[in-house]
Amino acid sequence: MSNVIEQESSVVRIGCLSGPNLSSEIMAGQPTATLIASLYDEVFVLGKKVLKGNRFQVFGSRSMLGAEMAGALKNVYAIGSGVLGGLGMGKNIQAMLITRGLVEMIYFAKAFNIDKSAFLGTAGIGDLIATATSEDSRNFTFGKRLGQGESLEEIMETMPELAEGVRTLKIFNYLSRHHKIRVPITQMLYRAVFEGFEVEKALKYLITYPYDVDVDFL
Repeated sequence: MSNVIEQESSVVRIGCLSGPNLSSEIMAGQPTATLIASLYDEVFVLGKKVLKGNRFQVFGSRSMLGAEMAGALKNVYAIGSGVLGGLGMGKNIQAMLITRGLVEMIYFAKAFNIDKSAFLGTAGIGDLIATATSEDSRNFTFGKRLGQGESLEEIMETMPELAEGVRTLKIFNYLSRHHKIRVPITQMLYRAVFEGFEVEKALKYLITYPYDVDVDFL
């Protein structure tokens, strides 16, 4: 969105606000942190002055594109985590999904020459954990219902606001194939959501997928 704003308006000092910011928890007064990413110090200084409080920490970053991409991609893996919940799976496999999801997020970042450090902080792993483990997350809820056997069409008809990760999944699946990025979770989720591929078979495929090493992006 920063690119769109830059191209379509006269705004110069652009910033990005990113999670973990589950709105229901913030409105309940629970403590959390947020990230303001910008190339301009004054954007961070002003944003921190307005937002920082006793229950709201504000971090800064210059990796604006990294924060934006992390904020979009975490919704994809939140859907995957929800699918596991719908299947009745436990925390071991959920932890694996979140960890490997973070790896895929960084693969995308490297493919677009985006600083991967943004994915290891508040807007990356922080927002990913919150969105991929909370029942208050629309993306987690969508995935859970998918894992329980509902189709995309059934969920769309009854969900007040469609999870943003559904559209994000379609976009990043296309990008992964176009740029030949190795992201099996993204591609299996795409098949499960849009092609009716059985989620149990998708899970079996991912469990047996020939990963070479655990961490290969540092």
